[in-house]
Amino acid sequence: MPTDKRQRQKENRAVRLEQERKAAQRAGRIRAARNIGILVLVVLGPLLLFSFLSGGDDEPAATTTSTTAGPTTTTTPEQAPTASSYELFAAQPTACGAEQPAAPAGLTFESAVDQGLAADATVTAVLTTSCGDITLALDPAMAPENVNSFVFLAREGYFDGSPMHRILPEFVIQGGDPTGTGLGDPGYVPIDEFPESGTTYDVGDVAMANSGPPNSAGSQFFIVLEENSLHISNQFTKFGRLEGSEDTIAAIRALPLGFNLSDGIPSRPLESVYIESVVIEVG
Repeated sequence: MPTDKRQRQKENRAVRLEQERKAAQRAGRIRAARNIGILVLVVLGPLLLFSFLSGGDDEPAATTTSTTAGPTTTTTPEQAPTASSYELFAAQPTACGAEQPAAPAGLTFESAVDQGLAADATVTAVLTTSCGDITLALDPAMAPENVNSFVFLAREGYFDGSPMHRILPEFVIQGGDPTGTGLGDPGYVPIDEFPESGTTYDVGDVAMANSGPPNSAGSQFFIVLEENSLHISNQFTKFGRLEGSEDTIAAIRALPLGFNLSDGIPSRPLESVYIESVVIEVG
C-alpha cells in the first residue's frame, strides 16, 4: 500500500510529464508555422514585391520578403484600418517633431505641360519632408516623359502636403499620392519608359510605381533602399537617382510602422512624414 508521500510524488511526476508533453506540442506547432512562413516567402516573395509597388492598388495581398529593421508594430492585421487616407495620416503625430503642413490641394490635370527639358539638362528635385530634405537627380535622357511629368507636377504644387504612404525599411519608400490611399493619380497617365530587359533596380534608384498593366503609372514614385530588394526586371520606369540625403532617409526608415489594409507586413508609418514642398532646379 503506497504511503501518502509516495502517492503525492507519483501525482507530481504525472503533472510534470503532462506539462512537458504540452510544451513539446506547442514547440512543434511553432516550428511548423515558421516553416510554412518561410516556404511562402520563398515561393511568393518576388510576386508580392511586384504587387507592393502597384500604384493603382494600395493593398497588397499578403507578406513580402522584406522585413522591418528596428521598429515594432502597434497593430495587427485584425486591427488594421479599413482604409488608408489623408485623413488617417492627418490624425497621427507628424514625424521627426515637424509641424503638419497644409493639406494637399487635390489638383488634377488633363496632361502634363511640356517643361522644355533638354535631354542633357541637369535636373534636380529637392523634396522638403517632415524629416529633412531628399535630393533627387532626375534623368531626362533616361525617361523624358516621366521626368517632364514629375517636374510639371512639382512646379504645380501637386505633391505639397502629401504623405509618404508606404515605407519598408529594407525595401522602398513610396509616395506621390496626395490622397494617401495608394489609389490617387494626377488625372493623366505618363507613358511607360521601361529600362532594357535585365536592368536591375539598385539602391538609390527612383522609379514610377504602376498598377501592372501597360501605361498604368501616375504620380506615385518609390526610392529603392536595399540592394537586390526588387527581384524583377524592367517593369517600372526609372527616372532618377537619390543624391546624399542619408540622414533624412535614415530618419524615415526608423519610423514606427503599422498595417495598411490587407498588408501582410507593416508598411504604414504611424508618424506621418509629409512632402512639404518640391523645388526643381535645372542647369
